[in-house]
Amino acid sequence: MSLIEETGERYVRMANLACVGSRAVNGVAKLHSDLLKKGVLNDFYQFRPKQFTNVTNGVTPRRFLLLSNPKLAELITSRIGDSWVKQLRDLRKLEPLAEDAAFRREWRQIKLDNKRELSRLIQQRTRIEVDPDSLFDIQVKRLHEYKRQHLNLLHIITLYHRLKQNPKANLPPRTFIFGGKAAPGYYMAKLIIKLINSVAEVVNNDPAMRDRLRVVFFPNFSVKNAQPIYPAADLSEQISTAGKEASGTGNMKFALNGALTIGTLDGANVEIREQVGPENFFLFGLTAPEVHTLKANGYRPWDYYDNNPHLKEVIDQIHSGFFSPDNDDLFKPLVQSLLCHDEFLVLADYQAYIDCQDRAGRAYLDAEHWTKMSILNVARIGYFSSDRAIREYCEQIWKVEPVPIELEEKANRE
Repeated sequence: MSLIEETGERYVRMANLACVGSRAVNGVAKLHSDLLKKGVLNDFYQFRPKQFTNVTNGVTPRRFLLLSNPKLAELITSRIGDSWVKQLRDLRKLEPLAEDAAFRREWRQIKLDNKRELSRLIQQRTRIEVDPDSLFDIQVKRLHEYKRQHLNLLHIITLYHRLKQNPKANLPPRTFIFGGKAAPGYYMAKLIIKLINSVAEVVNNDPAMRDRLRVVFFPNFSVKNAQPIYPAADLSEQISTAGKEASGTGNMKFALNGALTIGTLDGANVEIREQVGPENFFLFGLTAPEVHTLKANGYRPWDYYDNNPHLKEVIDQIHSGFFSPDNDDLFKPLVQSLLCHDEFLVLADYQAYIDCQDRAGRAYLDAEHWTKMSILNVARIGYFSSDRAIREYCEQIWKVEPVPIELEEKANRE
């Protein structure tokens, strides 16, 4: 509990200092808060348990639905009124409409319109042509190894192999869209960005993949550039190693716009799955306790590589320089990191992820059922409003009461 590191080089322990200097300590998702109490800050939790609480993050529906997805917002308002703009839980009124075939058709048309708009932007900014009728599988977020964009890439290469071996495979056409930035000095994250673009170059220039598979890295990801992306997503990638993501808010923004989530039990994914229903969430992977146990027992990534021929084929192809013909050694540091360390258990979760993606692909082929799941994701996502999060901070931590504000009429102001 010392504020100073007492072994080796001495430095200020900022988390300890924050605990001592704060009246309240909270995580930003239930899992995150539990991990703080059980692990990182356990001594402080035992010393002052009442100091610790949880406030799960939220996102604003005004920006991430009303502004960024006006057609869907208009459809929702036309059926249940506009109270959801301030009280997001009122989206629950949409649930019965999931059984309405006419409403589902309108819902699908809006999703298709949003995908067409994003396709136009992709063509404009990357010169890559994508099919808006394909499954838009999207992972946009900060580039980091724990977020496992490279696990997504292993799946893409696996699909590429399948389609090369069996062009008639009953798989839905997919467009994989990435976006995000790496910290300036984060070499491995930048190498993953390079690999995404290199895989895209191979896949997108293979005539056999023209109507089956596309890979896009959307440039300059930002809040503004994200606004056309969230409404166009069919599948939201939230695949971080369990126990590593504090909460996430992209997962909430995607679900608010009708995307289904493929993800691990990490961060706010746990609570999103509870809210939308396990049947409307594509779950895979090790849990946080399983991650801890596997590492404690001595994790050997080579075992997964040696015992899974499909994984081995993918890793070997990256290592061989197939995606970097001008520099065979370019991606070897990434391969070496996976095989020798794999800090974030990419290889351990590979097969579970592939199997889960197969389930998602089969589900997408049933358009009516997929649309029902999409509607229910939106109807049940109301808990994840920033309004609720701020209210909980006010009530649990800041201990302040709401203050009514009388707004002058426009005429009076003039």
